[in-house]
Amino acid sequence: MNTSDEEYVEDENGLEDWGSADDCDVIVGTQDSASAAKPPAGRSPGGRRTRVRTASTSKASPDTVDPVMRTTHRTIYTAGRPPWYDSLGQLKEAFVIGICGGSASGKTTVARKIIEELDVPWVVHLSMDSFYKNFTDADREVAARNEFNFDHPDAFDFELLTDTLKKLKMGKQVDVPIYNFNTHSRETYKKQLYGANVVIFEGILAFQNYADLLPLMDLKVFVDTDSDIRLARRLRRDISERGRELEGVLKQYNKFVKPAFEHYIAPSMAHADIIVPRGGENEIALNLIVRHVNTQLQQRGFKHRSKLACSHNGGSPPTSLHILENTPQVRGLHTFIRDKDLPRDQFIFYSERLMRLLIEYALSYLPFKDVVVDTPQGKPYEGRMMDTKKICGVSILRAGETMEPAISSVVKNVRLGKILIQTNLDTGEPELYYLRLPRNIKDYHVLLMDATVATGAAAMMAIRILLDHDVSEDQIMLLSLLMAESGVHSVAYAFPKVKIVTTAVDRILNDQFHIVPGIGNFGDRFFGTDTDIIVGTAPTPSPLHEL
Repeated sequence: MNTSDEEYVEDENGLEDWGSADDCDVIVGTQDSASAAKPPAGRSPGGRRTRVRTASTSKASPDTVDPVMRTTHRTIYTAGRPPWYDSLGQLKEAFVIGICGGSASGKTTVARKIIEELDVPWVVHLSMDSFYKNFTDADREVAARNEFNFDHPDAFDFELLTDTLKKLKMGKQVDVPIYNFNTHSRETYKKQLYGANVVIFEGILAFQNYADLLPLMDLKVFVDTDSDIRLARRLRRDISERGRELEGVLKQYNKFVKPAFEHYIAPSMAHADIIVPRGGENEIALNLIVRHVNTQLQQRGFKHRSKLACSHNGGSPPTSLHILENTPQVRGLHTFIRDKDLPRDQFIFYSERLMRLLIEYALSYLPFKDVVVDTPQGKPYEGRMMDTKKICGVSILRAGETMEPAISSVVKNVRLGKILIQTNLDTGEPELYYLRLPRNIKDYHVLLMDATVATGAAAMMAIRILLDHDVSEDQIMLLSLLMAESGVHSVAYAFPKVKIVTTAVDRILNDQFHIVPGIGNFGDRFFGTDTDIIVGTAPTPSPLHEL
């Protein structure tokens, strides 16, 4: 899949510019807090949100976004985040590499080369430059005269920095400020990052906050570069990239940069696990770092989809499971959609009928309150009314997207989000490729929608994403037309407060993790992308088959 770094993405699955879900996250691949970013999209005259591009690759220009990182050895597709939790849904922390060194020592170059060599598709690059304190007008005047000490610890917001790094290590999403070196101020908009397998944090004072920052780092690297080389690089950078004058750069270097290095930065070398002389040119040291990180990641890594398929079978149904009553109507709809010879137009028609019944049934498990209304005859009626106006439907692409019309027709002004999870055909594990959620989704009751749930791997990943975005577990409801028994138990065991709502549960999974007797590949049948569907038998491998 060739992903794009646009906030609104159109790909082979028909992702569109949704006018109703403004203020949303977009997460695709390797992320960089120091990259240029543009402010949030506005509204077009017609009321729809306009398309906006957000850069997330190291050293990218504001108008250039490349979803791949090309090196002399290989091409890295910056997408596809594998599971960051175990088979019980518990988080495994990211591996954090801290990189410290003097100004213009080559920290960013070292970070980029580590990213290039690591066999990891999902990396967050967090720069300390993003965490300069928000200047007052008086501070900006001092900075304009090259009289402000940017290399002093007091110039940085260590409290925000520590909190951000903690959240990234725990796999949570964060809002990173964007500092503008030309205006000496933070931009009004922020860059959103999401936790990853590896977090690379670099800055001149990365090792300065001993009590809070250092314990978060699994590997500490100090880049030791000759002072003359650092000065030459700083002159080139500040003059060509930041519009400074030569005299001002030299004045600031001698008055602030050099003393700060000697007083704060050089002594912090004692905290380093590895010292890299000559920075990015030191291939031996870089190879040593990469081998060590890969070894650590292999020790932490595991496959859990096969565990989910065979775990918790045979037990009594969990109390969090709610199955739509198997009336003759529901049974009849299942008879239609399970028939392998049913024409596609009828498959869509009967599936959509069943989806609406499922949505209506699921809404009955949201909070309600007693109310009294007056009828047209002037008499009171004691009834009930839903006790929440904040409902968000989140579809697991692509099959879950088919349920969006049903929820939109039942819930007025519902907010919609999307999560794209694909199966890695080499590992068999689910991987996160794209997500778009309302920023305040933590305040909503979330109906997580997928057409079928087999092992529960994709559902667990989607639930973990919602929890990472601070949605309360008891405010999440998983909706599916058909679920496998093992998937029900896996989700319920990992997330006991999540309500599971379905129209039917089948007991068997075959050796390719497909539900038997099942429906077949729901997405292929609904969208017409595979005409050779056999119930209970896996179709030709596709990057989007049921999880």
